[in-house]
Amino acid sequence: MKTILITGCSSGYGLQTARLFHERGWNVIATMRTPTPGILAPAEGLLVLPLDVTRTASIDQALELAGPIDVLVNNAGIGLFGAFEATPLATVREIFETNTFGTMAVTQAVLPQFRKRRSGIIINVTSTATIAPFPLVAAYTASKTAVEGFTESLALELAEFDVRVKLIEPGYGPATRFAANGAERMKDLILEPYMAYAQSVFAGFSGVPLATTEAAVAEAIWHAANDPATTLRYPAGDDAMALARARSGGYYTDVLSASAIDSATASATLMPSTPADRMPPA
Repeated sequence: MKTILITGCSSGYGLQTARLFHERGWNVIATMRTPTPGILAPAEGLLVLPLDVTRTASIDQALELAGPIDVLVNNAGIGLFGAFEATPLATVREIFETNTFGTMAVTQAVLPQFRKRRSGIIINVTSTATIAPFPLVAAYTASKTAVEGFTESLALELAEFDVRVKLIEPGYGPATRFAANGAERMKDLILEPYMAYAQSVFAGFSGVPLATTEAAVAEAIWHAANDPATTLRYPAGDDAMALARARSGGYYTDVLSASAIDSATASATLMPSTPADRMPPA
């Protein structure tokens, strides 16, 4: 029986992914900064552990308790909406500490066991904002774009040891707590000169014809974890799939040809010309 360790399981994509893999017979190590009783019901093959991706000691302790794993999913992340001009650099650093350096730190800690066994899969969750940027999320987009570059290079580096590295790129997930948390952190980050523009941008969010669900992201992670191919990118969600099809000139060709996602809906409306219609990220 295979074992998967997932970061950021307190809600959203991580929580849904933990449930899906456990339901399908995997051993699941569900980690979160502060475990909350009742989020995941106690069950055989399911272990909930505290893990703060910004603290080395926390990472080491969680991995020691987890034991050998087959798949690592770096899902933990925080969102941020707001004008970059008003965003304190301390806040930008906080975003990078979790989204970028946290992903790198957990990955680095897991690599010795994967390299020695010459097996293992690392799955990093980013966002379609990295390929179709939109305004008012500059710091967030930068943190996730850094993870994309890191993942692409690492995939080449670890192929020598038969370790696969993959990207999950969700679209807009308005129903997730992640989106709500990002909006909460926006307070005081929209200066008055940006107000009218910001209102037009956010008005467009409510009109997005397609969106990404937690279930869609969990299924994409399942597909990536069980796909023997060296495919790098896996778009997750109808909107992400449509964007991928619109930009598919070799970028997503392998994934888009897979029968598992052939039913995804493409929509020309997802390539807007005005900022108000741009899709927000996961």
